[in-house]
Formats: sequence, structure tokens, C-alpha cells
Amino acid sequence: MNKAVTEGLQFMPPAFSEGLRDWSQGNGTPPTAEWHNASNAAIVPSDGDFGSCLEVLKAETLTRVRYKGETPIVPGCYLRVSVRIKAISGNLPIAQIGAWAGEGGGDHASGLIEEGPATTLTSYGQVVEISAIVGSGARGGVDMPWGLDPTYGHFGIDLTGPAGGVIRIEDIRIEDVTHIFQRDMMDWVDVRDFGAVGDGNTDDSAAFEAADAAANGRRVLVPEGTYQLDDHVTFTSEVRFSGQVQMPADKRLHLLRNFNLDVYFDAFGDEITAFKKAVQAFFNNADHDALDLCGRVIQVDAPIDLHAIVGNQEESTVRKMIRNGQFNAEDSNDWDPDVTTSQATYDTSNPLELKHVANISQIEVGSLVQGEGVGREIYVFDKNNATGKLTLSQPLYDAAGTQTFTFTRFKYILDFSGFSRMAKFILHEIDFRCNSRASAIMLAHDGDIFHLRDCDFTKPKDRAITSVGVGCQGMLVDRCNFISSELGLPVVQRTAIGINVNANDVKIRHSRGVRFKHFLVMNGAGHIVTGNHWFQGDGDGTAVRTAGLIFTQLSLKSTVYGNYIDNSYIEWTNEYDETPDYGVELSFGGLTIADNIFTINNGSTSFSFIVIRPHGAGHFIHGLSVTNNVFKSLDVRLDRVEKVDDSIAPLDSGRMRNVTFDGNIFNDVDKLTINPVTVSFDRESPEKNWVLEFADYLPFDGNLRQITAAVVEGILRDGSNDQVFPNFSFNSNHGSNKTQARMNFPYAVEGMVYVTGRMDNPL
Repeated sequence: MNKAVTEGLQFMPPAFSEGLRDWSQGNGTPPTAEWHNASNAAIVPSDGDFGSCLEVLKAETLTRVRYKGETPIVPGCYLRVSVRIKAISGNLPIAQIGAWAGEGGGDHASGLIEEGPATTLTSYGQVVEISAIVGSGARGGVDMPWGLDPTYGHFGIDLTGPAGGVIRIEDIRIEDVTHIFQRDMMDWVDVRDFGAVGDGNTDDSAAFEAADAAANGRRVLVPEGTYQLDDHVTFTSEVRFSGQVQMPADKRLHLLRNFNLDVYFDAFGDEITAFKKAVQAFFNNADHDALDLCGRVIQVDAPIDLHAIVGNQEESTVRKMIRNGQFNAEDSNDWDPDVTTSQATYDTSNPLELKHVANISQIEVGSLVQGEGVGREIYVFDKNNATGKLTLSQPLYDAAGTQTFTFTRFKYILDFSGFSRMAKFILHEIDFRCNSRASAIMLAHDGDIFHLRDCDFTKPKDRAITSVGVGCQGMLVDRCNFISSELGLPVVQRTAIGINVNANDVKIRHSRGVRFKHFLVMNGAGHIVTGNHWFQGDGDGTAVRTAGLIFTQLSLKSTVYGNYIDNSYIEWTNEYDETPDYGVELSFGGLTIADNIFTINNGSTSFSFIVIRPHGAGHFIHGLSVTNNVFKSLDVRLDRVEKVDDSIAPLDSGRMRNVTFDGNIFNDVDKLTINPVTVSFDRESPEKNWVLEFADYLPFDGNLRQITAAVVEGILRDGSNDQVFPNFSFNSNHGSNKTQARMNFPYAVEGMVYVTGRMDNPL
């Protein structure tokens, strides 16, 4: 690069033979005295070494010859000022290139180096070359690094030492020598050319910004060194880091052209700092929809608080994605859960509040709440230390009064809970290696369409994905793999849970859960759970099994379709109801369970694949479809595939309606649950009133509420063995358990009938 050629800049001063009006006896600025008509200066027309040159009698200790013209200083351009001199007689001087740095308004740019290396003349007639290089960057070989402030300079030669010597000075040369430092045809600019120092202390922010502004489509090079950036820096050009940068925690480095973790790693030198700085920029710039982790493994030894890292935003509602990388939890005490026990009071009139909470300041938002009458997966949503009140994620079903609660704050690799709202955020192809040390993800308090796809959750210590509020609204979990940290523990000892949900419209699709205590705990409605496989047995051969999927809301309008439900069961409760007895509300309804594979091995005869557990009296089913599923037991013959857990309260069998159990396949199950069910009954001796038992077929301990059809097979005969065609009627809800029908004839008959009965009222 040669600015004189490429941009027409004039660096070379005029020859002395053209006159001495352009030459100053001072620092070169306009007020200083000229050499024109000076008594101690003359032009020598034909020196044997120099040709035409200037001869000066050094009359003072400091004698200067400075060009009065303003030689331009351009960032990225390096000038060499040089001159040849020789001593003729008298005292021998010390010579060096001298300069004066000027800013745009004519002010002196103080504090800079304005002298080149000094050379002492040692003999008469010996030609000595004096030179110095000046430029914006502090590079090796640059004698006067001026940075970005100066825009011009006055250059020449300074003679010091005793007065009385005569010196001849050849014409002073100022040349563009940028090619010494850079290629002649370069596609990048160097931040050092714009004043960056790289000493780890000097603030190089302005130099970085200036280099980016000058790049104009070229790349920016950050060479070896440690560059302190005390302010936000944005690169609109592609940048390459050979050196590293350091910044305060609240300052951001924006890399708009090559935004990915590899570049941030090159900039900061370790993955976790690089990730945090990349996240800062990601949330503060709309130019990128994705942060590519470039397949890197990020070693994590403490929770990553995304809200604290970003620092200046409470919500994110623009689509964003983090993809293609791994978080590996290292051994650290920072993963240990914080556990607090505290006495508090619960009142069902304020179902989402605990009041009079002792030592509330020690309880963290996001803590799991445990106590008598507390449902599963209830968390501290918010707190007010001044009033002593905690806000809960869900109501408590049987905790009215004062008791001691336990609050446990798990630690997550990625913790979004500081955000008030997070929408349309995607994690794609991320491997969360929790290593039985950390949990994986805590969601924001509010939000929608948080999407996880093709992610792995390996051995989360306590939880894989936790929602403490409604940040799970519309959440999508697609093709993810969840492997518990408790693979080797018996079922009864497990505590880890895969995912909990508080809001509506969640889709869990084509994912896999391995040996959690519970894979899914889902409140809300409108859910679709499809194409998944979860299994929860153990290697000890124990018969105990836990629920894999738990629904905690009464009216679901949800679908469980095409899953492989292995050594676990579906549980349906109302444990998030502060007044769990049936009242003015919808009861258990709106659930479709279809085309699933249910299987168990090493189970017990009392195990069932579908369990309804009312937490209050008076509830019933008013909309359930269980169709085209396969129920299979491998080792033990099951009593039935569905049941009511009445440990707290039973269902009201007399109010069931709209229940369908049809088209299912049963292997090693004694009682085939069907509704409506058609059963054949025969009598080999005449009876007037046939008692027909349906108990083995009716789901969930249901009553036989209706007979909807009856067909005679073959011939009915009376006591005389004559063929008869009597009318008949039915009494349903017959017998002590109300599971029988009585078929009434006008006289005693024998034969076979097919009778269709229901345990519900379909209307």
C-alpha cells in the first residue's frame, strides 16, 4: 500500500534548493522563525556527497530544521522520515528525527513520542543517515506510535549537543513505508494500525472501532497481544483474532459478520467466557437469529444465569436459536442445591400464596416446595421479603394452616428464570451433559413456544426441564433424549424428574425418557404427547413402578397418541386444586389415549397402566377415550389395565359419562376393560330373571348404568322346551356393587343372549 499513489497524498517535502521559507527553526508550526535569510544557514549547490544541500552553523544547544508543511497522518499508513548528514568542522553534534503532532483543530497532540533514535556524529566528512518511522500503530519498528488523534505532523531533524559545529544536511525525505508492515495487496486491516496497543491495560476500544470503520469490506485482524476493551465494540466487518481481548462483564463485543462461538473463543480464550459474551451480543442485536456453538464442548462449573449475563433486558420475544454444541458440567460445589426449611401459613382463599414465611430471605425464587398436602412439582414463583409472602406456581390441595415446608433450589446449566418473558426461543442439537451434578434447564417465568429439538439430556441430577411459571406455554420438545442420573437405583429410591409443565398447549413428540421417577408432570390443557418412548423399570427386578406421565388438571382436552409406555403408567390427578372436592367445575375429562404400546415386565398383579387418583370427593369421568392400544405384561398376569387410586377419595361411579374403551389388545391381562361392552350370557335351565355380571369389563370400578342393546342367539325355550319369543326388560345398576343387570322375562326361559352395557351415560 502506498498512499501517495493510491490516494494522491503528498508526503515528500520540497528540496532546500527551492528556498528556505518552508523550513522552521522551531517545531514547524506557523509562528516559529524560518531559515530563510538566517545568517547561520546557506545553500551549498554542489557538495561531493549530497549535491545541493543545506549547510548550518549550529549556534545553539538545540538547532531544529522542521518542515512547516502539514504532512498527513493516516491510520494504517506508516511514514519513514530520513536524512543524510555530515559534520564539516567544529563541535560534533547529536542528531535525531524530530516531529510535532497536530490534531484536526491545530492543537498539539500531547503525550506522544516526538523524537526518533539519537545518533552522535564521531568524525568529520562521514555521511550518516538519520531516520525514524511514525504511524498510528504501536508495532515493532515504529519509533513514534501516535494512535488515532493526530491528523498531521511537522517533521525534520533536531541537532543537540555543544554549539559551534558546521553540519551539512541533504534534502529531508518522507516516504510511505507501510509495505514494511503489510502486504502491498492486503484484504485485511490491523487494529494496531489504528492505535491498538494490546498491553492488557490500555483501552483499545476506539482503535477497534476505527479499524472496523476503515475495513470497508475487508477483514479486521487482531494480532497477538491482550487487548483491553472498556466499552462496547461492534465489528460490522469480519474479524480474525490471533490475540485475545478482555472486557468488563457489562460490556459487549458484537461480531456481526462472523457471529459464532468459534470466533468468540478465539477472542476470549475459553469456552464459558466466550459463550457468555456471545449470549450478550445475541440478545442485544437483531441481526442474528442463531448462535452457532460450532460443535464446541463448553466446560461449565457453575449455573449460567442468562438474565444476569445479558444484564439489560427483562424479556426476549424475537425468535432466537442456540444450536450445535455441548455443555459439560464439571465437578463443583456450585451445583449443590440450596435447601431451606421454613414455617409458613397457607389459606385456600389465596391459593397461590404462602404467608408469614419465616426466614424468607433465605428462600430462593425457583425453589421446589415440599410439605404435607403439597402436589408434585410446585415451585416458588416470586417472593416479597418485606411482606413475608411467597407466590407459588400452583395451589396446594391439602395444606391449609401452618406447617413447616422444605424449599429446594436446584442448580441448572442454563437458567432462564431471571427473564420475565421468553418467547420463540429454540435450543437445537444441544447436548446437556449434566453428569449427575447439575440439572439442565429452568425456563423463564412467562413466555411461549420455547422449543427444544434434537437435544440430549444426559444424567440431570434433579431435573431436566423445569417450569416455575407459564414460560412453558406452547412448549415444543421434539426428538430429544432424556437419560436419568438414577439408572442404577431401584424405582422407589429415585427422585429425578424429566419435565414439568404448568401452562397449556405443550407438544412432547418423538422423544425418549429413561428411568426417571416421573418423565412428565403436566398441568394445563391442550397437550399432545405423541411418538415418545419412556421406560422406568429397574435392574433389581422390583415390582414397584411409578407414573411416567402425570396429568394434574381435571379438564384436559389432551391427546396421548402412538407412544411406547414401558414399565410405567399414566396417572391423572387434581393435586393442584386448593378445594379438591368436586364443586362447580368440570371433572376428569377431555383425554384421548390412542394407539399406544403399554408394556411391563417384573410387575405385580395389581399394577395398572392407567390410574385416576382423585384428591377430593365427588369426582367422576366425563370424557375419556382409550382406543386401539396394546396392553402387554411379560412376566406377571395383570388383574386389569386401569384402576382408581382411592387412597384419598373414590370416583363417583354413578356420574360417569362419555367413556370409551374400545379396540384395545390385551396380553396377559385377566379382565378385559371395554366400554361399551357386549357380553354373551346363557342359561341351560329356565329362569325368569337372569342376573348378568359386567364387573370384569367396566373401567374404573364403574357401575353398569345402561343396557343399550340385547340380541337373542338362536332359540329361547320355556320350561316345556317349547320355542318362545317373549318380551324382556332390564334393570341396570343391579346388585350390591351396581355392576349387574337383571334381565326380566314374563316366564322362565333358557338359551343365549348378547347384551351390550355401559358404565357411563353417553348423553
